[in-house]
Amino acid sequence: MSRRSLTVAVEHWPLNRPFTIARGTKTEAVVVVATITDPPSGARGRGECVPYPRYGESADGVAAMIEASAPAIEAGADREEVGRLLPAGAARNAIDCALWDLEAKLCGRSAAALAGLPVLDAVITAETIAIDTPAAMAAAAALVADRPLLKVKVGGDGVLERVTAVRAAAPRSRLVVDANEGWSAPLLMALMDPLAALGVEMIEQPLPADGDAAIAGLRPPLVLCADESCHGAGDVAGLADRYQAINVKLDKAGGLTEAMRTVEAARRQGLGLMVGCMVATSLAIAPALLLAATADVVDLDGPLWLARDRSPGLAFDRGWIRPAGPALWG
Repeated sequence: MSRRSLTVAVEHWPLNRPFTIARGTKTEAVVVVATITDPPSGARGRGECVPYPRYGESADGVAAMIEASAPAIEAGADREEVGRLLPAGAARNAIDCALWDLEAKLCGRSAAALAGLPVLDAVITAETIAIDTPAAMAAAAALVADRPLLKVKVGGDGVLERVTAVRAAAPRSRLVVDANEGWSAPLLMALMDPLAALGVEMIEQPLPADGDAAIAGLRPPLVLCADESCHGAGDVAGLADRYQAINVKLDKAGGLTEAMRTVEAARRQGLGLMVGCMVATSLAIAPALLLAATADVVDLDGPLWLARDRSPGLAFDRGWIRPAGPALWG
């Protein structure tokens, strides 16, 4: 009997404009795609991940990890075995999502149905305003002022000037501010009330992940959301006295399987939920979209930064996102 086959490819997707956060600027999305093929049926499952240097990952390193797992995958390893074989991170995400996709194709059911998750028609997603001068950020916000939800990237300086400029340009949009670990505890304390007065609902990962003990027991005027501090389900309980929400990303958790466990852990702790992404194609976003029905905030606008996306891709329409169906994934 023919065994499954696993292939891996590193792909470069140019952006339509620079994407700047507190940690740096990128002009392309570098993704790694794992494809698992079932020879008897001809079905194939795909999973896309984004290696993240913040966690010591590179495209070549992640591709090598996926290739090293080929004997186990081709011998029939399932998602639980993959969870034991590989650590949380981009490589495991690509394989886990490829296995979900393959199972859906083989049994003729959607990945959402297999996972016991509700099928979405459409959901509001945040659209991101990258770091720039206040005037440039205001101009960017003006172009999307009709969107229901905007996420404003900031660094450690000029925060109020930038957010004030965005708020003036998009007076009706809900706002989330993302500092990407770029603040100190004193800066956070100084900014919370002014940002709340501007209508900011959430601050994402204000402090470095190794420094967020400084906010234990804090009662902030807005929601503080853990991103870099929270990878998988095992991290959640230790964050419940520091944050009011967590950001679940498949590349951090190591796939949809662990991301679902992380969602359950967050709800047990009474924490809010954001579902986020890296800058990637619709193939990476499709499995994350399965979690959107359970999320308080959805931030899955990664493909909007690409000069071109996959076809078929997810449908984006003025702040709303719709699934693309099994031709893309699941």
